[in-house]
Amino acid sequence: MNAEKPEDPQRQGLRERLEAILINTEKATPWHDEADRLRGLVNHEGYVPIRTRLGIEDLEFLGGARTELLRFSELGLRLLDLHQPRDAGGITSDTAHPILRCRSCMWRWPCPTFRAMSESFGATRDLPENV
Repeated sequence: MNAEKPEDPQRQGLRERLEAILINTEKATPWHDEADRLRGLVNHEGYVPIRTRLGIEDLEFLGGARTELLRFSELGLRLLDLHQPRDAGGITSDTAHPILRCRSCMWRWPCPTFRAMSESFGATRDLPENV
C-alpha cells in the first residue's frame, strides 16, 4: 500500500539487543569441556575450591549455557521476524500514523508477543504508555 516504511524503533532496538546477545555468545568460549574438568575438583562440601563457590548446579549451567543462549537468541530473532508491524489498510484521519497490525497474529501493533519480548529484554521503557 505505502512505500517502504522505516523500521519501528522499538522493534529495531529489540533486534539490535538480540543480535548483540547472539554475537557475544558466538564469541564466547564454550564451557562444556572446562565444566567437565572442574567437576573433578568439587570437594566434599560440593564446591570447587576457588575464590568463587561453584556448585555442581553452576557447572551444569555453565556447561550448556552457551548452546542454550545461542538457541534462545536465534528463537528471539525468528519471533521478531514473524511479529512485525504492517499497515492495516483502514481509513484513518491521521495519515502520518496509520493503524498498524502485526503481520503474523494480526493483533493491533505492538502485538502481545512483541510486548512480551520487549518486557523480557528490558525494553519496556520504549513502549508508549497509552498502548
